[in-house]
Amino acid sequence: MIKETAMSAKTIHFKVGNGDMTLVVLESGRRILIDCKITSAADDPNDDAPDVGFQLRDRLKRDTDGRLYVDAFLLTHPDQDHCAGLRRHFHLGPPGSWVKANDKIVIREMLSSPIVFRRADRKKAKDGLTLCEDAQAWRNEARRRVRLFRSQGWLADGDRIQILGEDVDGKTDDLLPILVSTGSIFSTICGVTDATFKGLLLAPLPTDDVDEAEVLSKNNSSVIVRLTLAAGGNTMAGRFLFGGDAEVAIWERIRDRYKDEDLTYDVLVAPHHCSWHSLSWDSWSKMREKAKVSERARSALAQAASGAIIVSSSNSILDDDRDPPCIRAKREYEAILKPVLGPFRCVADEPGDEPLEIGVSYFGVKPSRLFVGVAGGLSTGVGGEALAHG
Repeated sequence: MIKETAMSAKTIHFKVGNGDMTLVVLESGRRILIDCKITSAADDPNDDAPDVGFQLRDRLKRDTDGRLYVDAFLLTHPDQDHCAGLRRHFHLGPPGSWVKANDKIVIREMLSSPIVFRRADRKKAKDGLTLCEDAQAWRNEARRRVRLFRSQGWLADGDRIQILGEDVDGKTDDLLPILVSTGSIFSTICGVTDATFKGLLLAPLPTDDVDEAEVLSKNNSSVIVRLTLAAGGNTMAGRFLFGGDAEVAIWERIRDRYKDEDLTYDVLVAPHHCSWHSLSWDSWSKMREKAKVSERARSALAQAASGAIIVSSSNSILDDDRDPPCIRAKREYEAILKPVLGPFRCVADEPGDEPLEIGVSYFGVKPSRLFVGVAGGLSTGVGGEALAHG
C-alpha cells in the first residue's frame, strides 16, 4: 500500500484511454473515487493495457474486517467509459454480504444523481439503447440504499448514499438529510464533516421546462463538481474542477448561473476527454477550422488560476478528425493556459503505465513527474516547484 506524505493531499489520474477514473486522497486520509473504467483488457495479465484495477487497489486501505474500501464513490454519469468494471471490482449489496474470497472493494458512501440517470435513460431510449450493465448495477445499488434510508431514517458505512441534485416532481423531497442541492457546498463523508475538503455542486442543473430538459439530456448531462482540497493549513490549496462528459449546452448554462470565483480552478479535468463538443456546437470533423467556439462555454472553462493545470483523460491527441479527443479543443485549452503559464497534460502521454499524480501542498498543486513544456512554447520544470495559485 502507498503511504501519503504528511500534511498533503493528491489526485491520481489513471491511464484509461477515453474514459475517466480519478482517486482523490484528502489530507485527512479519506479517499474519493470519481468514476471508474476498468476494462477486461486492463484485467488481463496478457494484455498491454495498464492494470488500473491493481493500481487502484494498491492505493486503498483495509478496514478492521480486512475489506478494501473507498470512503466515497462519485459517478458523474452512467456511460460505460465512466463505470466499466463496477460489478467485477466493487461490492454491491449489504456490507454483510461481502465475500472474502472475492475481495471486492466496499463503497462506504455513494454520491449519485437520479436526474442524471433519468436524462441518460431518456437519451438512450430515443436512440434505441439501454444503460450498460454496470450502470444498471449502480442504479440498483443506489435505489437499495435510498430504500434503506426511507425505511429506517439513517445509514451506516457500506449503505450510505448522498443524492446529488434534486430530482423532478418532488421525488427527493423526503431525502433532505442525504440530499446535496445544486449550487450548494458539501463537506461530509460517511456522515462526518471533513474539514480537508469542500465540494461545490455545480450541476446537474434543475429545470421544470420540458424543452430545456431535452437540451440537457442531449448534451450529456453530468454531475459537475469543484472540489477544494486543504493541505498544510491552507484551506484552498487546490481547486479541482470535474465535468464528466458535459457538453456545450451545459457549460453555457453553467456560465450564466455562476460567478467567476465559483468556476476558478487550479486543475481542470477537460470535460468529455478533451472533446470539441464541450466548447462548440459545430462538428470538428465536418467544419474543422471553420468551427466556432461558444464564448460562453469557453468562458466557463477558462477560469484558470495562476499556474493551473488542464488534464486530458483520453487517448493521445492527434491532429486528425477524431473527437474525442480533439486537437482543436487541446489548442483552446492551451490558449486558456498561456497567460497563467500552466501546463496541459494528457494522461495517455505520461511515461510508463503508472497514473499521473498531482500533489497538493500548502503552496499549491504539483504534478508528480518532471514535465518540460508549457502552453505557448515556454519551457519550465513543472514538478520541481508547487504551482502557486491566486
